[in-house]
Amino acid sequence: MARSLVIVESPAKARTIKRYLGKGFEVEATMGHIKDLPKSKLGIEIEQGFVPSYKVIPAKRDVVKKIKSHADKADIVYLASDPDREGEAIAWHVAEEIKKPDAAVRRITFHEITKKAIEEAMKNPKELNRPLYDAQMARRSMDRIVGYTMSPLLWKKVKRGLSGGRVQSVALRLICMRQEEIESFIPREYWTVEAVLVTPSGDTFSARVILPKDLPDEQAALRVVDEIRSAPSILINAITRQVRTKNPLPPFITSTLQQAASSRLRFSAKKTMMLAQQLYEGLPIGGDEISGLITYMRTDSPVISEDALHDVRRYIPEAFGPAYLPDKPRRYKAKKTAQEAHEAIRPTSLQNTPEVLRPYLNDDQFTIYDIIWKRFIASQMSSASFDQTTVDIVAGDIGLRSTGSVMTFDGFLKVFDTNGDEDEKKLPDSLNQGDTLSCPTIDPEQHFTQPPPRFTEASLIKELEEKGIGRPSTYAPTLSTIVDRGYVRMEARSFVPTELGRDVNALLVKHYPNILDIGFTARMEDSLDLIEEGQSAYEKVMGDFYRTYNTEHEQAAQNMENIRAEARSSGILCKICGKDMLIKLGKNGYFLGCAGYPDCTNTQEFTRDDAGKILPVDAGKAEETGENCEKCGSPMVIKRGRFGQFLACSNYPECKNTKRITKAPEPTDRACEKCGAQMVIRHGRFGPFLACSAYPKCKNIMPYPLGVKCPMPGCNGELVQQRSKKGKSFYSCSLKECTFISWTKPVIRECPRCGSGVLIRKGTKLTCANPGCSHSEDEAP
Repeated sequence: MARSLVIVESPAKARTIKRYLGKGFEVEATMGHIKDLPKSKLGIEIEQGFVPSYKVIPAKRDVVKKIKSHADKADIVYLASDPDREGEAIAWHVAEEIKKPDAAVRRITFHEITKKAIEEAMKNPKELNRPLYDAQMARRSMDRIVGYTMSPLLWKKVKRGLSGGRVQSVALRLICMRQEEIESFIPREYWTVEAVLVTPSGDTFSARVILPKDLPDEQAALRVVDEIRSAPSILINAITRQVRTKNPLPPFITSTLQQAASSRLRFSAKKTMMLAQQLYEGLPIGGDEISGLITYMRTDSPVISEDALHDVRRYIPEAFGPAYLPDKPRRYKAKKTAQEAHEAIRPTSLQNTPEVLRPYLNDDQFTIYDIIWKRFIASQMSSASFDQTTVDIVAGDIGLRSTGSVMTFDGFLKVFDTNGDEDEKKLPDSLNQGDTLSCPTIDPEQHFTQPPPRFTEASLIKELEEKGIGRPSTYAPTLSTIVDRGYVRMEARSFVPTELGRDVNALLVKHYPNILDIGFTARMEDSLDLIEEGQSAYEKVMGDFYRTYNTEHEQAAQNMENIRAEARSSGILCKICGKDMLIKLGKNGYFLGCAGYPDCTNTQEFTRDDAGKILPVDAGKAEETGENCEKCGSPMVIKRGRFGQFLACSNYPECKNTKRITKAPEPTDRACEKCGAQMVIRHGRFGPFLACSAYPKCKNIMPYPLGVKCPMPGCNGELVQQRSKKGKSFYSCSLKECTFISWTKPVIRECPRCGSGVLIRKGTKLTCANPGCSHSEDEAP
């Protein structure tokens, strides 16, 4: 039996580390947290200094028993959980359970799972970090107090299944505030005037009027046009030439990786973190060799190690040439609240280029690794250079300007492009100061100011980070929760608050003004950082928080309106009896119901327009589509049925022709395995599927992928959605030889027992999709 025991969180991480340590070491996995607050009660002794009553999670009793058995036989136990608050809490809880003498327990941390990093960590063990554990304990206690008391109140006053949270409710507030800005926005008209100018040598270029600055209406724009045309001359007043440089961005941290994956790859924050976790914990890259491919993915520090800096500065001139290496290394500073001990997200080996790893990674793993590798390399490359020319022109009292920019050296852009935001515009070489220009064309154009855009995942994560709300590990679960609870819906990849989200937000903002205050939440995050740094005590921070929260909660419990029982006026009159139509909340959601009920039973669905105004949906009114019925030639109209919208012939009941509404195909990053064309997402009778964009030349189709790896041990396939011959949805592995199948939609969540990324709904339970794992849990409300 091994004399040393190493304890990590996941089996994948354990397998990788075991290969590096070899004989003499046993490596066991906790499968996440082994202890938590009890579900049946608050579990925090408020009057005794907010002491949490951590208990072994029932599903982890066998895991703890196994770890204790190995620990009893080991001389030294190394606690190697992740180098953050959650990892420190796991280490403390394991130490409490195994009850070994302090001298026999060592804490080791590393930011990459490579042989060198593991060996270095083993040579430099340290003691458990009490302040880091206290910071996690404070966060967990705050979240438990809020969730345990606020959520039941929402169940009582609104509907069952809702939740309130210290961070999630503030995220919802930001979305609702943005929606209010959009609805209250009043567009402002403005005009631009652009002129096509001709040099004495016959070259043409365009310039825009910059003086006067504001052109509020057409009259002002036409006045400018007349002044230019009637000006005695149009002269080049000044030409300014300068070299402009563009510097690379720092390597990724958690938030910027999530933002880039959302905007570039259209990956959700949850999916991005799942893929990054796989790359961090290690994947087979050639034979049986398993190696961690990136550093730890939960970090808010852009700092990199001196070894990594040395390696990348040696790699750049070899790969791209000496001109691409700056004279001095680039050093990026972390913000004040970042954990300096952490590193940025980077590849563990520069020899593992995306091209080298391509055969060993699936498409999603590859795209995430590709942007991590390129962003890291680019962060230490030379700046890109541009020759920028600015030409100022006068026509009487009117000022015009034209700017041209030409890239003279691509620098870091050779590796990590900027999505085309460096469009080149070359001005004629024949421009000289004092030249007289002719103006054959002047184009005035009307514009209107636009409301602020709705939050996307990328922009909301950026907003949360800038305002100090949450930390790297909280962004993905926070966004998932507000969608899962039905507070927001995704529309064109943007968050739109639902009627339920509006109501919940309004109630919480009214009755928890401090807890929902963005500044207060940010200060609480700062307080957690102070605990971690040893500058503040757990009990003091918890006391400050609880006094504020408990005062507001007691008042909310007394005064919060009952949305479930109280209907509100919609401002719409009943078409049948003329009484008010009231906004009501039923078991199937919100609807308009007549105030004259039960004498009048009129009900209607409703939507809101861009200004937030309620618009009734007339079930009997059909919207024309411009399409004609292929059977009788009558117009086809949109109608709504119990399963949603569909096309129907307006000549009903004489013609009963109906058709499903087809959606435009959505592009993907997959290539057709038969012809190489792009695969697109199409929607058929039985749901979405992948089809070749070259149809009808190529008729290749594939099942719709869920973007998650198959949970069967040793399988490299991914889960896909399919339909049975009877039209029922089921979910299976993309590899025909794999036997995995599920008749309920998988829940993408890591199993706390075995680390599998998929759980399956069975009644009210969630069970692990891995047939070799017995984990089962109640589905969270």
